[in-house]
Amino acid sequence: MNYPNGQVYKKEEIKKKRKSSTELSISSANRGMSFESEINASNEYYKDKDICLISKRPTPINVVKVDYSKGAKITHAYFEEQSTTDYNGVYKGRYIDFEAKNTKNKTSFPLNNITKHQIEHLKRVIKHGGIAFFIIQFESLDKVFILDASYVIQFYEHGERKSIPYSCFLESGVEVVRSYNPRLKYIDAINKLYF
Repeated sequence: MNYPNGQVYKKEEIKKKRKSSTELSISSANRGMSFESEINASNEYYKDKDICLISKRPTPINVVKVDYSKGAKITHAYFEEQSTTDYNGVYKGRYIDFEAKNTKNKTSFPLNNITKHQIEHLKRVIKHGGIAFFIIQFESLDKVFILDASYVIQFYEHGERKSIPYSCFLESGVEVVRSYNPRLKYIDAINKLYF
């Protein structure tokens, strides 16, 4: 059998095309990475529109050994210090600092996803008048919320549970709307929560 342009029909090519589209849908299921990508794309949009300036904070590493035989490939490195939070920047003249977290849990957000040094860092941000929050994706529910860091800190340090119930996000958080551009309208959620 031939195509109208005269090329020969090959079953193997059709199978390969189907497999590659299946692989694409499987790779897009990696929501943890895609969540960060959504935040980064939103930050680019906000920067391009001159709405705010938020950047991903780089993780400080110390490179010990590099293999130059096939280009420059880091073969041995270690973290210089514990990183604080994922993002920081400025919006409406206020310093903003936040941590992005993802959970597959449908009923609560486990507090073991947060480290003590992140809590201490966010407490300092709040003490000095900055805006500090968590942006949390409930992957299984396809929902994203902003929750003020002071609320999370209270739960972390004085809560009886090892997780924050989903109902608390509905009551005390602000849902972040997904759109085409920006992908995550988290500035709208910040406006509702802080301004």
